[in-house]
Amino acid sequence: MTDGARITTPFDQQSTAAEVVDGISLSGKRAIVTGGGSGIGVETARALAGAGAEVTLAVRAAQAGEEAARDITASTGNQQVRVALLDLADPASVAAFSAAWYGPLHILVNNAGVMAAPETRTARGWELQFATNHLGHFGLARGLRTALATAGGARIVSVSSSAHLQSPVVFEDIHFERRAYDPWLAYGQSKTANVLFGVEGSKRWASDGITVNALMPGAIRTNLQRHITQEELDAARARAGGGGPQWKTPEQGAATSVLVATSPLLEGVGGRYFEDCEEAAPHVEGGPRRGYAPYAVDPEAAARLWQVSADMLDG
Repeated sequence: MTDGARITTPFDQQSTAAEVVDGISLSGKRAIVTGGGSGIGVETARALAGAGAEVTLAVRAAQAGEEAARDITASTGNQQVRVALLDLADPASVAAFSAAWYGPLHILVNNAGVMAAPETRTARGWELQFATNHLGHFGLARGLRTALATAGGARIVSVSSSAHLQSPVVFEDIHFERRAYDPWLAYGQSKTANVLFGVEGSKRWASDGITVNALMPGAIRTNLQRHITQEELDAARARAGGGGPQWKTPEQGAATSVLVATSPLLEGVGGRYFEDCEEAAPHVEGGPRRGYAPYAVDPEAAARLWQVSADMLDG
């Protein structure tokens, strides 16, 4: 993690995305939000658009994206809300999206994801959650690096989860080829990868003025949980301690993403992990499911993951 004092803000778990960005002008800024057609993605995009940014919703389903764009424009008055197709599990789709982008990019919010999906493999044989949640976003950021560097002071927002506490990246068997598949361990591993990407990305791209930070948005009921029963959700909350975190609205769930994307307090700050609108502390073993695991911010693991990910995509 980047050296320096732990960042705190006037906001907390009850704050909304609109409150976090209030008073900040993003006029002239350009942003991409993956998964911007639903859940916290659409509320993240709405807050950025409300502050004046040109926002592109990167989505798998064109119709849902177009409906979200119309809704955002209607609620913010911002006519610069665009839609582009992106399938993060397909490297060709990621490459095509990146190649079609022109001009600078100031904010990239890597928000889309799948959670606790049944065992599924991509055309390349990759485990779906790792392929979508990490590799797709890793490839997207690499493809857009020039656009981010051109912007000057660009920020990448990596939406992780407290589920990263369930598993480090198991380099010996990332794609569950030799161990029994567990949907929650697979999800947790992918969310750890999201944090490690911030650590190494901020280090590698510092000379480009690009910072990368990760965050836990909170517990929000969205389409992300489509593979999970209510009983499984209740059990997961119980395991988190004290009955688990309180549910947030999508507007509250988007707040930390928007804070990381826009707050002046994070100018030049990278490689950190945030939750409830402030920088998180290290996780306390046996305590509530909060904070970050040491393995998620380990610089050696971050460097290894970067190389392994590049080899997978370039192979």
